[in-house]
Amino acid sequence: VGPMPRAVLFDRDGTLVRDVPYNDEPAKVEAMPGAVEAVWALRAAGLRTAVVSNQSGVARGLVAPEALARVNARVDEIFGPFEAWEVCTHAPDEDCACRKPRPGLIEGAARRLGVRPDECVVIGDIGADVEAARAAGARSILVPTEVTRRQETVGARLAADLPAAARMVLRGLR
Repeated sequence: VGPMPRAVLFDRDGTLVRDVPYNDEPAKVEAMPGAVEAVWALRAAGLRTAVVSNQSGVARGLVAPEALARVNARVDEIFGPFEAWEVCTHAPDEDCACRKPRPGLIEGAARRLGVRPDECVVIGDIGADVEAARAAGARSILVPTEVTRRQETVGARLAADLPAAARMVLRGLR
């Protein structure tokens, strides 16, 4: 299974908070059921926490960088501050190294937290989260939602919701 994780890296939309496409309004930020308690349970166990999020709405001109910052600040208000935020604001066709499923966000968050990628668990709701974790050498847990495609669940470590994912992490990913 690997070493006990030292950090948990969360996808934002669909994992920590309800997915509001191209959300530029902090008032629309709503935690997923049980998510706040799950994050705090992991922090209470001494795990570092960070967010790794694709936000192509910035490159597409749908979300102003200032609005993205306000939405992310609202997430920090709801959950308590995350130690690191790694956000890709590139469009999917820009061929950047950071956009999930590439490993850049995970590698950057691990570096900022002072841990190795293999000491991280990435929790997300789509296959790109799992693929990015694998590419970085991190472990992952997929928490499927209505947007998760069935083929993305094949071979993934699955949890019914964020509290279940947190329990898996605290049990050493068993």
